Amino acid sequence: MKTLQRSIQELLRYPSAVAGLVIILVLIGISIYAMVAIPYDEAIRLWRGGEEEWYQNPRNVPPEWINYFTKNDLPRSFVLSSQDGSAEKVVAAGAQGSTMTITYTFDFPYDDFPQELILYFSAMYAEKQPYVTIVWLTPDGREISVAKFSIGRSHTYRFSQDASLRRKLGGKWSVQTALFANPDEETPVPMKGTYTLKVIGITFEADSDLDAKLVMHGKVAGLAGTDHRRRDLMVPLLWGTPIALAFGLLAALGTTVTTMVIAAFGVWYGGWVDEIIQRITEVNMVLPFLPILMMIGAFYSRSIWLILGVTILLSIFGGTIKNYRAIFLQVKESPYIEAAQAYGAGNWRIVFRYLTPRIIPMLIPQLVVLVPGFVFLEASLAVLGLGDPVLPTWGKVINDALSNGALYQGLYYWMLEPAVLLMLTGLAFALVGYSLDRIFNPRLRGQ
Repeated sequence: MKTLQRSIQELLRYPSAVAGLVIILVLIGISIYAMVAIPYDEAIRLWRGGEEEWYQNPRNVPPEWINYFTKNDLPRSFVLSSQDGSAEKVVAAGAQGSTMTITYTFDFPYDDFPQELILYFSAMYAEKQPYVTIVWLTPDGREISVAKFSIGRSHTYRFSQDASLRRKLGGKWSVQTALFANPDEETPVPMKGTYTLKVIGITFEADSDLDAKLVMHGKVAGLAGTDHRRRDLMVPLLWGTPIALAFGLLAALGTTVTTMVIAAFGVWYGGWVDEIIQRITEVNMVLPFLPILMMIGAFYSRSIWLILGVTILLSIFGGTIKNYRAIFLQVKESPYIEAAQAYGAGNWRIVFRYLTPRIIPMLIPQLVVLVPGFVFLEASLAVLGLGDPVLPTWGKVINDALSNGALYQGLYYWMLEPAVLLMLTGLAFALVGYSLDRIFNPRLRGQ
């Protein structure tokens, strides 16, 4: 414990190590928050769900904080519903039915037009379908008759897909542009102010009912933006953190500890045991590591646990085992090893109590430095389309962005957000690992 405390105190003397530790602690905090706020099953359901899960989100839009760095204030998305009270609903009952007026009132202070306007109707009736009239009121007092039609128990009305409404509005611009445009301007400029949308529904049965939800898709959404399937990118960015850290730490820990133990056994037992270990290592060192993982992902399974197991298996017999062997050969000749043999210590006790503890100071920095390498490995496989198809990871986000033309469409946030998280993870572990190396390696102290 005293050695550990002294090492921590020395580590905190390096500003780079402190910065790296802060980033790692933040990543761990994000991981804990992600697992608590979005349980695993819920995260998988959201990630694999289609547009029915994310219908309230616009498609392919940057995060809301982008407005702080742009000249024009882009419109945000919102939802107003008669069911939750965010829209006013007035019912005038009659003998054979009722008239329901649903009023949506909202402010529009933005410098650009929305992406889409959608009404989602839900009706309750026995046989006769309700009939609705939609009216649009602008800030300058204009009243526009939008549409009139009968609805079923579930009905969706998309303003942009109404060809007759577009002709009614002049046909020059899209429907959402014409509804919000200032009529006094030749080029389309949004008119700022308070808009009102009225849905007047008539039912023809005594126990019938009608509700409607207005969804405006803006051009920014959330803290991370959305993708081509309207999914909130915060889900994979949050959940990608524990997945990346778990994969990196498990792979680094499994590789370094197992390699150290195998090298210790080879040196201590010597003979044919050491020969077999060295021959396996030499063969493994010439095998193409990444192509093997790609073949497994392409022809067998892309499970992250299988990839993790194969990664550890292929990394155990790497060049590091020869470095450990050289150190163990020196430690084996130490006087305290001869003393341990003299008082009757067994082979396993000598390996685990006297040989391996001597190189743990070298093991810790290497373990920390290896973590980002394995994190990038998992992300690289996902970018190539060979990652786990179930899990929401940083690499999968980049793969989706590349596959759906994010670069050509100027949707740089889609790729930059996971890429920045990957770079921060690599930087954090590198800063801590190099500082630990200077602490535990006597030849580097004072540099």
